[in-house]
Formats: sequence, structure tokens, C-alpha cells
Amino acid sequence: IASPVMYLFAEFDDAANLLAANPDATTISIDEPVEIPKNQHSRRQETGREEDDELLGTDDSDKTELLAGQKKSAPFWTFEYYQMFFDVDTYQVLDRIKGSVFPVPGKNFVRLYIRSNPDLYGPFWICATLVFTIAISGNLSNFFIHLGKPTYRYVPEFRKVSIAATTIYAYAWLVPLALWGFLMWRNSKVMNIVSYSFLEIVCVYGYSLFVYIPTAILWIIPQKVVRWVLMIFSLCLSGSVLVMTFWPAVRDDNRRIAFATVATIVLLHALLAVGCL
Repeated sequence: IASPVMYLFAEFDDAANLLAANPDATTISIDEPVEIPKNQHSRRQETGREEDDELLGTDDSDKTELLAGQKKSAPFWTFEYYQMFFDVDTYQVLDRIKGSVFPVPGKNFVRLYIRSNPDLYGPFWICATLVFTIAISGNLSNFFIHLGKPTYRYVPEFRKVSIAATTIYAYAWLVPLALWGFLMWRNSKVMNIVSYSFLEIVCVYGYSLFVYIPTAILWIIPQKVVRWVLMIFSLCLSGSVLVMTFWPAVRDDNRRIAFATVATIVLLHALLAVGCL
């Protein structure tokens, strides 16, 4: 059996032969780990980081702006400024619609669905769909009520579109504006009040109106009792979303002011429902 000393001498002999043939050659033992020069290793790391930053879009300038909180936003007169208010996908809109139709007690609608990315896409199209649904259902219900009367002549009432549009969009924008101003005023008086942004309040009001779309379609049924039952059911469902959302914002305020605020929210919502009916 060959001893380790014989292998060591054989290795030295190979190295001596190599140096004799090529004096500039460098020998490396197989037992020693190959070391990568530090400067070469650092260059590879820097190259990898640059490639990652380029793929992820995280260059030094973006990092500096994000860390300093100085990320530039587009001016309000440009299209890019309003584009961020419509930056939602279908799944987010559907989740928010489900949350407005099936409110969960103890769950805040803003914190659960809206705060991560408030939008105007859902409220705008919900209001637009509700306007045309009420106008069409109003004409059809009027037709079915007077159907069969010999003196009745059907004439479509296009003014219902303008009336419905004015009422719904005024409610979906002016009431949130007044509520936002009131909460900001009370927030300056009471420090513990939960604050909502104007966009979040508009988003809540817009999505809370979705339940009236299928209700308005069922209002075609020529039975007053059925219509009033549907209206009360929709009012309770959508009104509960508003109450559970805005009660935490005023419950730490004076008791009379808190109950008066919630009662006003429900009263205005009820007036809208009765007006639509």
C-alpha cells in the first residue's frame, strides 16, 4: 500500500517538471480550496445587484426619493393624476361589492376593503348603472301599472334619467363632502376620533348604493307592498354598511353629537331610497 509520503513526493515531482517546462506557470494543490480574488467577487456582487435593480426598477434615484418621501406625483390637471383613482382590478371591485352587500358585524368596511387602495371606478359606474336602472324600471313599471286601460297611451319619460342622475350623483358627492368636513371639524375638537379621507368616504357611499341596482330592477313588479318591502330591505342592508363604518369615527365624541350624526346619515340614506322608489 502506497503511503501518503509517496503521493506527496509524486506531487512535488509533477510540479518540478511543470516549472521546468514553463517557469511562469502557477501550481495549485488539489487539497487547497480555490480562492476567488476579493475584487472579482465584489464585482460579481455589484453586477448582480445592478441587474436586480434594473429588473425591479429600484435604482438609486428611486430609493432616495422613496426613503425621503419625495416621490414626485403628477399635477392635478394631467390625466396621470386621475388615473391612480381608477387603478383597481376586477377582483378588488367584486370584493368591495360583496362587502357592501353582505356586511359583517364588527368589521370596518374602510379598513377591510378600501384603505389599501381607495378608488372612484366602482362608485362612478355603480351610480351610472343605478341611474339608468331607475329610469328604465320607472318607465316599465308605469307601463305595467296602466297596461290594459283603453285610454292609456305609453309615452317614455326621458326626464327621469336627468332627475335620477342629478339626485344620485349629488347624494354620492355632496353628502360625503359634508360628512368629511364635519369629521375634520370634530377631529380638531376631539383627539380620539377616527379620521377618514374624502376619497374613502366617497368610496363607501358609492359601493353602498350597489344593492339598489337589483332592487330597482325588481321594482318593475306592479305591487306596492312588494316594492316597499324591497326598499326597506335594501335600506337596512346598505344603511348598516354606513353605520358600521362611521360609528367608530364618532363614538368617542359627545353622545348626543355621535347619535345625531349617525341618525342624519341614516335619514339622508332613507330619503334617497324613498326618492328612488
